[in-house]
Amino acid sequence: MEKRWLLKERGDERVAMTLATEMAVPAAVANLMVQRGITTRNQAEEFFNPSLSSLHDPFLMKDMNRAVDRISTAIARNEKILVYGDYDVDGTTSVALLYAFLRERHSSLDYYIPDRYHEGYGLSLKGIDYAAEGNCRLIIALDCGIKSVDRVKYARSKGIDIIICDHHLPGDEIPDATAVLDPKQPGCSYPYKELSGCGVGFKLMQAICRVQNIPFEKIIPYLDLVAVSIGSDIVPMTGENRILAYFGLQQLNESPRLGFQKIIEKAKIRMPLAIEDVVFRIGPRINAAGRMESGSKAVELLVSQNPNEALIICDAIDRSNDDRRKKDSEITSEARRMVSDDARMGNARTTVLFRQGWHKGVIGIVASRLIETYYRPTVILTESKDGFATGSARSVPGYDLYQAIESCSDLLESFGGHMFAAGLTLKQENLPSFRARFEKFVSETIKDEHLVPSINIDEEIPLEDVTPELYRKLERFQPFGPDNVAPVFVSRKVKTLACQPVGNNGMHLKLSFARQNADPIGAIAFGQADMMELFRDSGGVVDIAYTVEMNEFRGISSVQLNIKDIKAM
Repeated sequence: MEKRWLLKERGDERVAMTLATEMAVPAAVANLMVQRGITTRNQAEEFFNPSLSSLHDPFLMKDMNRAVDRISTAIARNEKILVYGDYDVDGTTSVALLYAFLRERHSSLDYYIPDRYHEGYGLSLKGIDYAAEGNCRLIIALDCGIKSVDRVKYARSKGIDIIICDHHLPGDEIPDATAVLDPKQPGCSYPYKELSGCGVGFKLMQAICRVQNIPFEKIIPYLDLVAVSIGSDIVPMTGENRILAYFGLQQLNESPRLGFQKIIEKAKIRMPLAIEDVVFRIGPRINAAGRMESGSKAVELLVSQNPNEALIICDAIDRSNDDRRKKDSEITSEARRMVSDDARMGNARTTVLFRQGWHKGVIGIVASRLIETYYRPTVILTESKDGFATGSARSVPGYDLYQAIESCSDLLESFGGHMFAAGLTLKQENLPSFRARFEKFVSETIKDEHLVPSINIDEEIPLEDVTPELYRKLERFQPFGPDNVAPVFVSRKVKTLACQPVGNNGMHLKLSFARQNADPIGAIAFGQADMMELFRDSGGVVDIAYTVEMNEFRGISSVQLNIKDIKAM
């Protein structure tokens, strides 16, 4: 599928020239800085040299005093505390963080991860009943709870206090909890609004340390959990998130906790780790526990202090990940066949598929896979244990999926989510009506450009400018993530010297391009073997969009291009 190339607006030229001189960087790098809102040398120094001293005071967060006081009271009275969190990476890392921290200071402690299929997302009645049966007097809910108004009331009726630590947008009513920590709630003056759920948990831990005179250095080892949550939950890589991820990656590389160490060994991840390893290698394994079995397994691994136990759990989670990948592949292939076999879907602007036996834990991934192929809003549904059709929806950049699903709300039993992703449940007999109305609403509201994948280009440069020195300057922008993505460059009219398929089934392309007054440069184009014909048709002269990376082969390092797209001249 052909992609649109969208060249970003250049930053202020005079500001960029001044930065280039003051920071001794190429003009292209200075422009990248200005595009990210860095306009002075001081801002640049702060961006390129993150410091934990730049973290905000945790007591700027609304209700932080109340949360710390209630936890301090629970510890003083030896009340049992239940640490509760969601079953995804952000939730399980949050629970592991606070549980591991509190168990060093409090003996009456337990944790709980809800079952993805029987309880669903957020605070559950079953989880609250578990707390009541275990004589827990306090629940600390992490990465969930901000919309659990009724659940908080139910907990209170059982004599249980709740502290909510969430980062999602609140509803019209804030739960009547003992304390609500959420920088997005009305009246919260906390300066940074984009923390992950685990990040909010870390701020609570930081506040407890302040009150109990625990040196900040004691909680730096927990930053590996925060970095994994930030990378996996796809929150903006800006402000505090970038600082926490930066030092969390350091912790992962220098002294990871036992659970991460076993994952790194099992997955054979080459050191040093980058944020991409978190997103594509570590995060999916932790997620697999909640998708295929139980998120509690992930927490058990992340808080384990026994090497033999950690290895056994890691092996089990790795098997879950293999199972997840197998089911993902099988269902994706089946879903693609369903689309290709249905003539009505050829010109449709949406994809809505349902099959009874599909595994609920992977259908969100399948929806994303189908968007890669057909690039349109997609809903994938399976049959739940109570006979409803339930599943996940994913959107394309720029289109508000939530609004489209909300327009069908009278056909749904429940739904929730945001602009780009949602979950929904409906009666099976409502499926035809939902499919028709969803297609109609999207067709009337989506723009043609939303249905064409695009690549945002930061800068157009000659290929000769790609040097080891440029790579080193670009590396300082790490860690990459939303709002601070790896810079994408374009070079025009480059001559291809070599092009050959490589990898499993020849899916990828290994390339070499000529450069004026410089040695040829190598490149890799993942999943783009179908571009072979383009090189023949163009005579090997093409425009390329790419990121710059370092390739290591047999102990030799060299700069190479990671090709994002190719266009014939």
